[in-house]
Amino acid sequence: MEFRKVVVAGAGKSGIAAAGLLVRNGVNVVIYDGNEKINPDDIVEGMGNASLVSVQLGKLTDEALEGADLFVISPGISLEAPFVEKVREKNIPIWGEIELADYYNKGVIAAITGTNGKTTTTTLVGEIFKNYQKNYLVVGNIGLPFTRFADSTTEDTIIAAEISSFQLETIHSFKPHVSAILNLTPDHLNRHHTFENYIQAKLRITENQTEEDYAILNYDDSETRSRASEINGPRIVYFSHEKEVEEGSFVRDGKIYVRRDGVETYMLDVSEIKILGQHNLENVLAAIAISSYMDIPADVIRDTVREFSGVEHRIEFVREVRDVRYFNDSKGTNPDAAIKAVLAMRGTTLLIGGGYDKDSDYDSWVECFPGRIRVLVLMGETADKIEKCCKAHGFNEIVKVDSLESAVAYCYEHAKPGDNVLLSPACASWDMFKSYEERGTLFKVYVNGLED
Repeated sequence: MEFRKVVVAGAGKSGIAAAGLLVRNGVNVVIYDGNEKINPDDIVEGMGNASLVSVQLGKLTDEALEGADLFVISPGISLEAPFVEKVREKNIPIWGEIELADYYNKGVIAAITGTNGKTTTTTLVGEIFKNYQKNYLVVGNIGLPFTRFADSTTEDTIIAAEISSFQLETIHSFKPHVSAILNLTPDHLNRHHTFENYIQAKLRITENQTEEDYAILNYDDSETRSRASEINGPRIVYFSHEKEVEEGSFVRDGKIYVRRDGVETYMLDVSEIKILGQHNLENVLAAIAISSYMDIPADVIRDTVREFSGVEHRIEFVREVRDVRYFNDSKGTNPDAAIKAVLAMRGTTLLIGGGYDKDSDYDSWVECFPGRIRVLVLMGETADKIEKCCKAHGFNEIVKVDSLESAVAYCYEHAKPGDNVLLSPACASWDMFKSYEERGTLFKVYVNGLED
């Protein structure tokens, strides 16, 4: 397929990267965004051959779609948006940014999805790749659009790609050599409507794989394990800290092994892992399995895992102040992720939670509070909803504040020596912040401003 004209929806990071890829390859591009306040010059700036680019703001017109071979939609835009129906009526193919990148890509992809742990696992796999060879990429939902680099890849490029359910909604031919589904718990129900729809979006990561490829699943997550029968094509591989799996990575007597084609290889002791929590043991096991089936040597994997200290905004130790330890888990944007952060804490915790409502259910999160959470400090759009849930479960140690800065100040005044202060909101950030990164960065600014 050759493209003459492509319409790209969304003038954010993903859309601009997709447009840039197309322009570099001589394609005429219309960048569409519903926000009429955007300056078109800012969009086109740095695009290269600006003569190939036009900008449509506000309403998507028939003229903009006239003669389009393809419509590329950014993952943040719902496929239920009214203008998308107009595209369908004109029988214009709809791709996402990942599908477009894969069209130009020549490298070998390890694609990682799941509800939680994607960024940590992808980052660790990327570090392993980096320590193996210079020709590697770490892209996708982790923050670097794949389209920024796809046309510079070669057959020797190895790629670690974090892939979200939003990105998987719009794939057609995308085929990683190794795919991984880390876990499946309810999330983004405001977009997918049902948990089953969300699961089916995640499972699409395997749909184009063949028997020469591998799908790596979390054996210890019952929802993920139960979906193995729905995956046709790739060889199924597991990772587990509870069971010695026949094919994949596992733990025996405190040591991690990989078993592949009947050959067992010792990797490292669990005690050598620096990042906290059982969920991070799962992330490490997943990264080891992914890298092993991408044919990375065991010694490279082993040495990288031993040195890996985690990612920013995910149970990130910030500082100890007056014998109180402060942790930034701003990336805990759903209840399941926030549960894992709570369980990783040693001792009692003052927990900062609340934020944008993704139609999540908070019962399981609140049920892990007794004996662990001394005070819940709530902020944001979901504060009242979470408070009601807490009281229904008999948890009443709740304080509501109107800002993150006030939440940190409260914890500073009321934490006792030996306590933890944990920002793990169980909610997205969009009600008060641009992103979870901004929320986590501000938390660190406020914590680093406290007097010892």
